Amino acid sequence: MWIYEKKLQYPVRVSKCDVRMAKYLIEQYGGADGELAAALRYMNQRYTIPNKVVGLLTDIATEEFAHLEMIATMVYKLTKDATVEELKEAGLGDHYANHDRALFYNNASGVPWTAAYIAAKGDPIADLYEDIAAEEKARATYQWLIDMTDDVDLQDSLKFLREREIVHSMRFREAVEILKEERDSKKIF
Repeated sequence: MWIYEKKLQYPVRVSKCDVRMAKYLIEQYGGADGELAAALRYMNQRYTIPNKVVGLLTDIATEEFAHLEMIATMVYKLTKDATVEELKEAGLGDHYANHDRALFYNNASGVPWTAAYIAAKGDPIADLYEDIAAEEKARATYQWLIDMTDDVDLQDSLKFLREREIVHSMRFREAVEILKEERDSKKIF
C-alpha cells in the first residue's frame, strides 16, 4: 500500500533549542486533534465509506502519518540539546522520568493518547463532517502554535502543516457534496 521515501514531506528546521515549544507541539503528536488520531480515524473510516471517496480517506490518512513524522522531528530537534534541568523547567520532568527523551503518545498536558479519539459512526456523511471538524481544530491548533514561537524556521514548517489541514478540510467538504448528490439523485431501476 505504501512506498516510503526516506525524507520528510516538508523540511523541518529549528533555529534554537526550545523545550517549552516542544512541550506544546506534543499536542499534535498524541492529542485528541493531533496527527496520530487523524491518521487512524481516516484509515479506520475508509472501510465504511462509499467507493467514490474511499481513496480520499486513504490519501489523507497517509499524509497525516507524514505529518506525525514531521512533528516528531520538530520535538526531537527542539529538545536534543536540552539539559534535564531545562526539561524539568519546561514541565517535561514527568515525561523524562517515564520515557527519558523518547517520544510518547500523549497531549501537551501529559494525558496519554486513547483510541476514544477515533470517531467513526459508520454513516459516511456524519463521518466526513467529523473529519472536517478535526481538520479545522488541527488548523486552529497550528495557528496557535505559530503564534507561540518566534522561531521563523519552526513557523515555516508549522505554516506548511496548517495549510495542509485547510486543504484536507476542503477535500472532505467536496466529498460530502459528492455523497449528498449521490444520495439525493433519483434512482431509476
